[in-house]
Amino acid sequence: MNVLMYHVRTVPRWLLLFSLLPLSTCSPKLDALQKAQLLGRLVVATTNSPTTCYDGPQGLTGFECDVLQGLAKKLKVELDLKFFDTTPETVDAVAAGKADLAAASINITPARQARVRFSRPLQQVVVQLVYRGGTPAPQDLGDVDGELAVIPGSSGEEMLAAARARYPDLKWSRAEPDNDVDDLLYQVSKGNLDYTVANSDLVAINQRYYPNLRVAFPLSDQQDLAWALPLGEDDSLYKAVQDYLRQMGEGELARLRDRYFGHINETDYLGVVRFTADVQARLPRYRAWFEEAARRYGVDWRVIAAIGYQESHWDPAAVSPTGVRGLMMLTNDTAMLLEVDRDNAAQSIRGGARYFQQILAQLPPQVSEPDRTWMALAAYNQGIGHLLDARTLAAELGGDPNRWLDVRNALPLLSRERWFKKTRYGYARGREAVGFVGNVRNYYDMLSWLTQDQVETARPAAAPEKTAAAVPASTRVAQLRSADAPPRAR
Repeated sequence: MNVLMYHVRTVPRWLLLFSLLPLSTCSPKLDALQKAQLLGRLVVATTNSPTTCYDGPQGLTGFECDVLQGLAKKLKVELDLKFFDTTPETVDAVAAGKADLAAASINITPARQARVRFSRPLQQVVVQLVYRGGTPAPQDLGDVDGELAVIPGSSGEEMLAAARARYPDLKWSRAEPDNDVDDLLYQVSKGNLDYTVANSDLVAINQRYYPNLRVAFPLSDQQDLAWALPLGEDDSLYKAVQDYLRQMGEGELARLRDRYFGHINETDYLGVVRFTADVQARLPRYRAWFEEAARRYGVDWRVIAAIGYQESHWDPAAVSPTGVRGLMMLTNDTAMLLEVDRDNAAQSIRGGARYFQQILAQLPPQVSEPDRTWMALAAYNQGIGHLLDARTLAAELGGDPNRWLDVRNALPLLSRERWFKKTRYGYARGREAVGFVGNVRNYYDMLSWLTQDQVETARPAAAPEKTAAAVPASTRVAQLRSADAPPRAR
């Protein structure tokens, strides 16, 4: 019996599937869920996009990828991701029976509902008309004067077609094959295209990298984004997906949305322009020191560089009204404790990296990445004590103290007497810490994108000062999945 069971387990899944197919008219037919589980894979049509799935340092990642991985674990299958150039193509794949499910920031529209069925919404967006800064801003579709291009079959094209009843002279072109919305936004930013249409989340992400993109006006109210599944009587997989999303709950989806999109709007347009210029003009002077300090203390150099930019805009002579100074804006006490000269750029960077590493080491082991890094950033700004107080308040309010989203919501309470009087470390400007973390996350994102094709520079020459004793690196480089550079679609 044991030998027989061993051989059954070693039979290939595809052979087992065929052995279970109907042998007579009385044999039950396998439904879609059973087939996927017997084959051990779920075929998912998706796109290579910062809002869906993309290649990060740790492999495939992204908001919808994270949700999909949870579904695969629940169904006990592997994900078989099929990448397409555009969202409409993923819907076509499901409608044609070439994929079990499509997950690609899919707007629910009446035309699509006639071809596929949709899951519970994952998030909401607004469809926007985008133009280039420095050119006239259209007030409505009647003002569109120039080349407007959209993705064929997109929700934006559906809206433009519906708007022709009111604007009969409205014209647009359909993007060339292999172009996706990111490509069209890039073309608008470069002046090669006058207008395009895109979902608000993707527009906000791209505005950090192409700060001259502007939103003219929305073409829609809030629209739900959801997964697409086949129509038909077989709703076994559809019900399993609905059950999974229902059990996942809005709370967990909100945490994932925050992980990938919660920091997008923290940095304004002028800040993005200045940062991009400073990466070219200032960063080369200090990058080798950021990399060396990061290697020494086991952290990501781009995180340390992003902190330095938030603190001083990479100005080693910066001084605040409260007396903190230097490129990493260290207090005198902290600099003395770290044994560095805070007025020396190389030592300030090394001190900031060491201080950040020490904060990471003080956080409870239950706090995983990337939440661990976000909390450490808040503590870098406000002190570890206030961060611990915010964790306590988060738990008291029914949240998870190991989740940055819940701790972020608790931090502003530290400035209100009703709450801070019950904490150990008292009053703190918690809203400043939240803004600090959001800005650093944005700078990290932009650094990742602007330096994505560059290798680390050579180790710098010895800095012209006495080097402080090194502390062994006890932490690994943070796995900042939400801070990877946005990919170019393939």
